[in-house]
Amino acid sequence: MAIEEQTLGAWLDALASEDPAPGGGAAAAMCATLAAALVSMVAHFTIGRKRYADVDAHARELLTSSEQTRSMLLQLAEADAEAYGMVALAYRLPKGTEEEVERRHNALQGALTQATEVPVMIAEVARQVVQMANLIAKIGNRTVLTDAGAASFMAMAAISAAGLNVQVNLRELHDEVRGHALQKRLTAAMDGVGELTNETLQFIAARMSEK
Repeated sequence: MAIEEQTLGAWLDALASEDPAPGGGAAAAMCATLAAALVSMVAHFTIGRKRYADVDAHARELLTSSEQTRSMLLQLAEADAEAYGMVALAYRLPKGTEEEVERRHNALQGALTQATEVPVMIAEVARQVVQMANLIAKIGNRTVLTDAGAASFMAMAAISAAGLNVQVNLRELHDEVRGHALQKRLTAAMDGVGELTNETLQFIAARMSEK
C-alpha cells in the first residue's frame, strides 16, 4: 500500500516491525517530509497577512517549493523501502551452482546500487529543505519562526540518517566508479548544512527580539 494511503500509525507499526523495510532510509525521508511540512506551515502563516505583504510573493514561491518537495520525499520514502526489499530478496537467492552465484551477485549489486542511490537522493532533497527553512525564517511570520528552526534541525537530521544508509551500502557495492560518484553527491549534500542551520537559528533569534 502506498504511503499516502496508510495512516501514520500503520506506517509506524511497519517501521517498528521485524520487517527490515521500511527502515532508516525511509524514516530519514519521512523526517525530511515533516520538515518540509513545517516550512509550508510558516509560509501559510505569512501569506495574505498585511504585515508581510512585501514578502507575500516570496512566501508563495517557498510554499510551492516546499509542497513539491514534500511530495517528492514521500515518494523517496516508498522507493527506499522498495529498494531495500530488493536487496533482501537478492540475499535470499540460491547460490548452489556457479550460475546461481553469478545471478545472485548481479541481482545483489543491482539492488545495492538502487538502495544506495535512493538515500543519496533523500539527502539531496533534504538539503533543499534546510535551504528553504533558512529562507522562510528570514521573511516568515514571527509567531511561528521556531517552526522554521525545527524544520532546519529535522532536515539536517534526515541528511545524516540517510548518509548512514549510503555508507553501509557503499561497503558492499563493487562498482567503484559509481560508488565514488554517489559518495561525492552525498558529501556535497552534507556540506555546510550545520552552518546553514546555525545561521537560520541566528536569524530566528534576531527576528524574535525585534519589537
